[in-house]
Amino acid sequence: MRIRTTVLLRAVKVVVLAASMASSPAMAQDHVEAQDVTYFSIGTAGIGGTYFPLASAIASSISNPPGSRGCDEGGSCGVPDLVAVAQFSHGSIANVSAITSGTLSSGFSQSDVAYWAYSGTGTFEGQEPMRDLRVIAALYAEHIHLVASKASGIKSVADLRGKRVSLDEPESGTYADAALILEAFGVSATDLVAVNLKPGPASDAIRNGELDALFFVGGYPAQTLAELASSADVVLIPVSGPEVDAMLIEYSFFSKDTIPDGVYQGVAGVDTVAVGAQWLTSIKQDDGLIYDITKALWNANTRKLLDVGHAKGKSVTTQSALNGIGIPLHPGAEKYYREAGLIR
Repeated sequence: MRIRTTVLLRAVKVVVLAASMASSPAMAQDHVEAQDVTYFSIGTAGIGGTYFPLASAIASSISNPPGSRGCDEGGSCGVPDLVAVAQFSHGSIANVSAITSGTLSSGFSQSDVAYWAYSGTGTFEGQEPMRDLRVIAALYAEHIHLVASKASGIKSVADLRGKRVSLDEPESGTYADAALILEAFGVSATDLVAVNLKPGPASDAIRNGELDALFFVGGYPAQTLAELASSADVVLIPVSGPEVDAMLIEYSFFSKDTIPDGVYQGVAGVDTVAVGAQWLTSIKQDDGLIYDITKALWNANTRKLLDVGHAKGKSVTTQSALNGIGIPLHPGAEKYYREAGLIR
């Protein structure tokens, strides 16, 4: 969307530093510049997960506010006059809904949530399919984390019965995947004391002895979980076995993977399952704009920002940009990938 550059100068600076949290263009009313800018939001999830810091790095790399030095001058290699911001949200389910309604320009989503939303299946069964959703890029693998306090005695998914467990908020992708995992292991939500907390508050509750375990879906290491592991005795619980083998037959968007030893301080690694993280937008977004954004995403200068912005940034590569995509590419993104020889 186009707005007059009554964009708050402070917000532009925050974007450039990849830490923006502006909630709407209407907030930016304090400083008047001479030309127009394009405001482009990227919906994430809670600040303590992987989405927000990675989206902040991407927002910084694709932004090129008025007055910035040119790419050939050692300045921004982003889209001219674009101001992109990472915006925290409730997560994948909230993001696809906000993209469809036009509240968000774009957003991150788990691949399973994106497919369900587009097809009107799974979590979105009985709802109008969100056929306007389009992919800009596949980003990286997101791992199912099941974290428990050592004191809880939990050693398996089945041991969650009778325990206090956070499934995350209902609009999050974590909540949807946690429900599938519990179902696969024959555990009902009524078998445990289920609460709906984001990773930060859930980690605090484990640390304070008020919660036994939490589910989190995201790239490792997640900041909130790293802080939890450094300040409390916790363990990762494996999500593996014949129950997972059966689940993968029914839900092909899951894949087996591993969280290695030592990703979290003093915590042994486990076998688990993963889904893909994708960057989505709407078909209503201008083809030229999305082409320019996709091109900026894969600029060599962006590579440097991704590598230092978050540990998962190194996994965001053109080699995996089209992996696991179950809904159409945006025409602007598709044009770039064809020019880059990634689509024939």
